[in-house]
Amino acid sequence: MTCWYEGPLAAFDTETTGVDVETDRIVSAAVVVQDAAGSRPRVTRWLVNPGVPVPEGATAVHGLTEEHLQRNGRWPSPVMDEIVRVLGEQAAVGRPLVVMNAPFDLTLLDRELRRHRASCLDRWFDSAPLRVLDPRVLDKHLDRYRKGRRTLTDLCAHYGVALEGAHDAAADALAAMEVVRAVGRRFAPRLERLSPAELHTLQSVWHAAQARGLQAWFARSGSEESVDPSWPLRPELSAAA
Repeated sequence: MTCWYEGPLAAFDTETTGVDVETDRIVSAAVVVQDAAGSRPRVTRWLVNPGVPVPEGATAVHGLTEEHLQRNGRWPSPVMDEIVRVLGEQAAVGRPLVVMNAPFDLTLLDRELRRHRASCLDRWFDSAPLRVLDPRVLDKHLDRYRKGRRTLTDLCAHYGVALEGAHDAAADALAAMEVVRAVGRRFAPRLERLSPAELHTLQSVWHAAQARGLQAWFARSGSEESVDPSWPLRPELSAAA
């Protein structure tokens, strides 16, 4: 029987106007689907005119200027609807979804749905829930004592995954997928008997523990920065209040 990390996977990634999930906007997104390890990926891309200024700092990261997005991007409302429908199709066929740092990208998508579609992410997955695989959470739990950063670039270097065109949504999504496959192979004795559904549940526990550890480190350092333990989606601020 094929292990989940050698079988069908999908991956989702976004590029944005910034790093605040409550106020920043998606400017590009991609879903990459692969039927098996090594098979040719199928890529769906979206370019979005966010309707707000695109800071120079964001453009410096992903290369998408405000002028380019105004000329070539589509309005957010239909794009967000298309994205969530594609993700729903993956969930309906039971294909796990790889999302690097899932609480960032999925929360951004949720807020865009609320902003432009009067909807939310959870509503789309009542009958077929998402099974998310987050390479950052998996790696941090399985190799918790390794020092160093765990950005996608760092994980690709550590696991020997090629990352061509970093900060392009499709390139980052494909690289995150390959990192998850590499994590699965390296830690096969600990992962091969777990289903994606079981891993989804475990990652919420692992991420919460990781968040508590980081929060404690901030406290010892005298920082007032807070760490949200929610995974893979942060609650709406009004709901959390």
